[in-house]
Amino acid sequence: MADPWAEAALATVGIDVGGPRKGFHAVALSGGAYAAQLATGDAEALAHWCRSVVRARVIAIDAPCRWSVDGRARPCERELRRQGIICFASPTRQAAASHPSGYYDWMLQGEALYRALEPSHPLATALPIEGPACFETFPHAITWHRRGGNAQASRKRTQRRELLQQAGIDLAPLTSIDWIDAALCALTAHRATSGGACVAYGEPETGWIVVPQ
Repeated sequence: MADPWAEAALATVGIDVGGPRKGFHAVALSGGAYAAQLATGDAEALAHWCRSVVRARVIAIDAPCRWSVDGRARPCERELRRQGIICFASPTRQAAASHPSGYYDWMLQGEALYRALEPSHPLATALPIEGPACFETFPHAITWHRRGGNAQASRKRTQRRELLQQAGIDLAPLTSIDWIDAALCALTAHRATSGGACVAYGEPETGWIVVPQ
């Protein structure tokens, strides 16, 4: 039986989120194959590209979709850690906005993107994700699941490229880890909406992180 990771002729997008200087890196897949990419610092422009240019059904985003409500790690982040998957702890919005060095500016960029997408691609709340919808994901957790728990931060470029290569993704346009991570997110969006087994950490109210099972 074919892996649904590479089935179904539909468009999905994966987005790596950076701070204001680095911006967003987005990769679109069509039927699980590389289709297009976009780098921009404008959340509204990226949302327009997703809905009107590539006509994405499902969008996977590497950025928190919710803030911490109490200053502690969100439930989804605590669940990841219990599995041995290292991840950021999201702060409260107030802590992020007032950080003296702008350390969490990339999370604020993510907030702006989710807001821009909400009218056409609201946050998913159940599996399988039929769309149009978006969801939060995490490349390190994707790698951990797809490699049976063997995900090393020091080898992330090599390991994540290998996963894309195994899925038949054209690696030539993916010239940086930002593009690689965006493509891995897009592949996860494809899996989530084409019947592939996925798992969700946390719950929708405080933030749901979806990865391949």
